[in-house]
Amino acid sequence: MASLSSASVSLVRTPTHLPCFRSNHGKVQSLNRYSKTKTTHLSINSSLRMCSIAASDSPLSTSMYELSSKKVWIWTENSQVMTAAVERGWDTFIFSSLNQGLANEWSKIALIDPLFIKEREIFDNAGERVATIFQVSTPSELKKLHPEAHHVENVVIDLLDWQVIPAENIVAEFQGSKTTVFAVSKSPAEAQLFLEALEHGLGGVVLKVEVVKAVLDLKEYFNRRNEVHNRLSLTKATITQVHAVGMGDRVCVDLCSLMRPGEGLLVGSFARGLFLVHSECLESSYIASRPFRVNAGPVHAYVATPGGKTSYLSELKAGKEVIVVDQTGKMRTAIVGRVKIETRPFILVEAKIDANDQTVYSILLQTAETVALVCPHEGNRTQKTVIPVTSLKAGDEVLLRLQGGARHTGIEIKEFIVEN
Repeated sequence: MASLSSASVSLVRTPTHLPCFRSNHGKVQSLNRYSKTKTTHLSINSSLRMCSIAASDSPLSTSMYELSSKKVWIWTENSQVMTAAVERGWDTFIFSSLNQGLANEWSKIALIDPLFIKEREIFDNAGERVATIFQVSTPSELKKLHPEAHHVENVVIDLLDWQVIPAENIVAEFQGSKTTVFAVSKSPAEAQLFLEALEHGLGGVVLKVEVVKAVLDLKEYFNRRNEVHNRLSLTKATITQVHAVGMGDRVCVDLCSLMRPGEGLLVGSFARGLFLVHSECLESSYIASRPFRVNAGPVHAYVATPGGKTSYLSELKAGKEVIVVDQTGKMRTAIVGRVKIETRPFILVEAKIDANDQTVYSILLQTAETVALVCPHEGNRTQKTVIPVTSLKAGDEVLLRLQGGARHTGIEIKEFIVEN
């Protein structure tokens, strides 16, 4: 266990206050510049939340991003990593028993809660044990891990060989237990693997890094997952014009997730207004259902991606993420598995928010019965979910996502812009 006890470890959490740094006179100064940013605030035993659609909303099973708590601990001796963590609201740190000096030094810089590793245990400043550390390198060592064997709130696992299968075994073994299990991760990608094992994931991760970027990337990962807890505001728009325009290069987006009726991607010719284009999950007399696919539009169109950004459909490729949205604005992230670009005939669809609105929103879609736009959700009233573009006509109502029109590399910016 020497490899764990001989180096300092940083456990981080999001506090219930703004991150604080100490001035040269020892007075605590709050970082007010962060008060304008979205920050998740937590107590010492609370954690970042990774949220998504509820289990009952999932087409297959419980979502990997339930409203379950995910704790993040960071293992480092780098003061810049410490600063980055504190600035993002994570301010509980663990040090080796030989690193009391570093703990004291950091406590003078920032308002932190120091914890200490002694042999295979982690203790708080009052000497109370808060976690036990286990190093696993063989299947037999893994089998020794079970909830009844440990009378502590937290268990830290350092997997020296395989990661995915042991993580899944641990998730299965400790499900329903009050013990929170952490895995040591050497990168944000490894941390994501542990947090998503068997959909539910482990209770937390210990990010063992010495570079600031790893902290920033992990925080961005949590931010992306957190945004699915929100609902997008969708607006009812009225179709004003539908007509054929000829041939073009059409993009089909095949996801690594299945979509259910009412779900699709937000796509449009202009970033200022994105239409909710339905998936091919509905049954047809002429073609089999493809609930993983959205026939999204031409190569130039914008598609909504996590973080309030957009991409051109032509930029999508395997591994990239998009957001899937339903009639009520509930959203989740999905990974692109494949993109198909083929030459097909197009229909131009234009819409307005109301008759007096001078702003026109448009999208081009393939002329096909399986391509459809999602209709507004009218409470509990029974009505059609989608309208195929081959049946679309002036006066029909569809859903639109309104947002800023000016974009730079997919990021919304404030500037004057005219698009027609």
